[in-house]
Amino acid sequence: MPDIDTYLRGQVAEVQRLIVNLDHAVSSVGQQVTVVSLQQQETKSELATLRDDFLAFVRQAELTANIQRAETRLGALQDKLEIEYGHHKVVRRTAVGVLQAFDVGIISETTIKNVGEQLMVQTPRYWLAPVIVALAAWCGDDEDLCRRAVEEAFRRSPSRTSLFMALMLRRQGRGSSSVRWLRHYLEAQNPHALGRDFAVILEAISQGAFGPAGLELAQGFLDRWQRQLLTDDNVTDAQVNRWRAEVDSHVAPAGPPRFPRLAVVSPQYGQLARVLASAEAHAPLRAKYDAMMAEQIPPADRLEDAVDDILDRLVSEYDEDELPLRRDLAMNKAIVDHGGDLELSRRAVAVDSALETTLDYLTIQTTSALNPDGIGVSRSTQRFAVAACHEWFARAYALFTRDYRAAVPSDVEAAFESSHNVVAKQFQLPRWVGSFRQPLETLEQSLSRHWEPHIKAFVDGLAFDKKKWILPAVVTGFALIVLTACIGWPGAFIALVGGGIWALVVYNQAQAAAKRQAEAQELLNRARHDSITQLRAARAELTDWEHAFQSADAQEPQTRALIAGLATAVHAVRPYERRVAGS
Repeated sequence: MPDIDTYLRGQVAEVQRLIVNLDHAVSSVGQQVTVVSLQQQETKSELATLRDDFLAFVRQAELTANIQRAETRLGALQDKLEIEYGHHKVVRRTAVGVLQAFDVGIISETTIKNVGEQLMVQTPRYWLAPVIVALAAWCGDDEDLCRRAVEEAFRRSPSRTSLFMALMLRRQGRGSSSVRWLRHYLEAQNPHALGRDFAVILEAISQGAFGPAGLELAQGFLDRWQRQLLTDDNVTDAQVNRWRAEVDSHVAPAGPPRFPRLAVVSPQYGQLARVLASAEAHAPLRAKYDAMMAEQIPPADRLEDAVDDILDRLVSEYDEDELPLRRDLAMNKAIVDHGGDLELSRRAVAVDSALETTLDYLTIQTTSALNPDGIGVSRSTQRFAVAACHEWFARAYALFTRDYRAAVPSDVEAAFESSHNVVAKQFQLPRWVGSFRQPLETLEQSLSRHWEPHIKAFVDGLAFDKKKWILPAVVTGFALIVLTACIGWPGAFIALVGGGIWALVVYNQAQAAAKRQAEAQELLNRARHDSITQLRAARAELTDWEHAFQSADAQEPQTRALIAGLATAVHAVRPYERRVAGS
């Protein structure tokens, strides 16, 4: 029996050692599971970052490819324009050169005649070539040739020929003849479908280049056209929409969140960011038009020089045949200017009225104000056009202000919904939403109370489950009793040892469960504290947003007053309104 007792004691000690090792192994596995869980979360975060970086790389590569294709296409289009229409430049330079030659008288009539005939042969179908022939014939006092050349130019382009003759005669001091050509030009125009060359009329009027009689004639036509077009709501709405696009263009594009904590917490942050960006458009908009109206643009010393500039604009205006290439050129240039963004480029080109074949009078006014380079007018004319469009500008600005103010959220909310890996188990916090209209203390209490039952339920779920041990304990106890009854006191000893081992196992399991509960409680309490800290930071940033919005929105009356004051610029004196041409 002593040998049996020693043997049993050794076996019990071995079992205890194995239980201790098993407990250590279980604890080690639990720690490793926690580490793996943390690594998994880190890996997910890194994968998400990698995915974002990859998408950003793909987007940047796409934009770069768009820019490269556009630059290549730009070069090809410019070469094509030069090949197909480059010879027109020679005619354009020659036309103004001939007029200047009349002033100084240093070129012979024969030279001018030869140049005109040569250009007539080299540029068939181009309206300006027979005009140069007409100028040479006029210089040589060849009335028949002059008449036939003017008729040919008129056949090729009635509008531009009439306008050129009106300007040229005004330049030479032939006032009555200039007004007759101007009347002939204006009477042939359809205010609903004016040619692109009509922008030259606005240029000449802003400069007073037609003299008092021509100005009175042109102003009468323009006033009548404007009254006629203003009866069409669709036309006026189109102008308001163009000015609304101009106002919208001063809204800064979206960038990194200026209020990062509020961006994370509030579902309305995107709306808040757009509203603030819109309110902050007042300052750059006002700065642009303040600078435009304050700019000093000295007139040329001579009326002839001013008319030459206007003639340059007229003859340099490209023909309708060039428009398809010009549109393609504008699109590719917009792609380069917008960093390869095709959608932004399409929108920019779509609102560019200067690429249309015909425009109504109101649209020409608006385009002269918004895109003077595209339609070929000077900064001086742009200012007069802006002044003439002040009513549409004011309506568009009022709509812009109304819209962003209406877009201010009536209620800014805070929302929390998170998941956490806690002791190798997923904790999910259900969505909580609170309104920042409530006091911050009330929100904090509400958020804290929202956490409490979910933390408690999760921690209680990690508790040691005594119920699952009851049935095994009863079965084991019954088996030991039977064993004791069968073999006597050795069975009782075995029962005692087995019960001790069983109790040790149960105790270790209970301790491990209690440890997991403590860890979970600590981690979730920390997460609850972090969410409350985020709530406080978001509320502070919302206060900063409110101050920024109020400061930006307070600039609206100044901008509105600037737009209303644009009307006075319409009545400014034209620099050449009462001037006469030299000899």
